[in-house]
Amino acid sequence: MARDQNLFVDDDGIAYHIYSSEENSTLHISRLSDDYLSENGEYVRIFTNRYMEAPAMFKKDGKYYLIASDCTGWAPNAARSAWAPAIFGPWTELGNPCRGEGADLTFQSQSTFVLPIRGEKDAFVFMADRWNPKNPIDGRYVWLPLQWDEEGNPTLSWMDSWDLSVFSMQ
Repeated sequence: MARDQNLFVDDDGIAYHIYSSEENSTLHISRLSDDYLSENGEYVRIFTNRYMEAPAMFKKDGKYYLIASDCTGWAPNAARSAWAPAIFGPWTELGNPCRGEGADLTFQSQSTFVLPIRGEKDAFVFMADRWNPKNPIDGRYVWLPLQWDEEGNPTLSWMDSWDLSVFSMQ
C-alpha cells in the first residue's frame, strides 16, 4: 500500500519513495533502484501509528527534514515536522513548523513538496495544496518561503505576497 506519496532525490543521485502505508498509520521510506523504476528492497517504517500523510522531504546542511500532515481527509490540520541525521533515521518530531494566525490549520493547506531554490543558500519554498472538497477541481496552492528559527528548525509564516529577495534577508 502506497498512499499520499512523494519522491526525494538525494545529493548522490539516489532516489527514495516516501509514502503513507498500513492504512495511513505509518510512513515508509523506500530506496529506489538506480533507474528509479522500482524499489530496491531497502526501506524503513517511521512514525508508526502516527497517521501521517503528504510527506515533503528536503535536506539542509546534511540533515534530512520532513513536513507532513495528519490524516483528516479533505480538512486541513496542523502540519508536523521532523528531522533525521540520515534518511533512514532515526527520525525526531519537531512539532508544527507553522507560526502565527492560521498555523493550527497549516494556513488552510496541506504539504505537497519543498522546492530548493538553486543559487540561493538554504532557500526552500514550501508548496502546499489547498483542497476544496465541495469543488475539488477548484483546489488551489500555497507557496511560502521556508525559514529557520534560532534552533535551526524549519518554520513557516503566512505572507500575503513575497518574492525570492526574502531569502537574502535570512
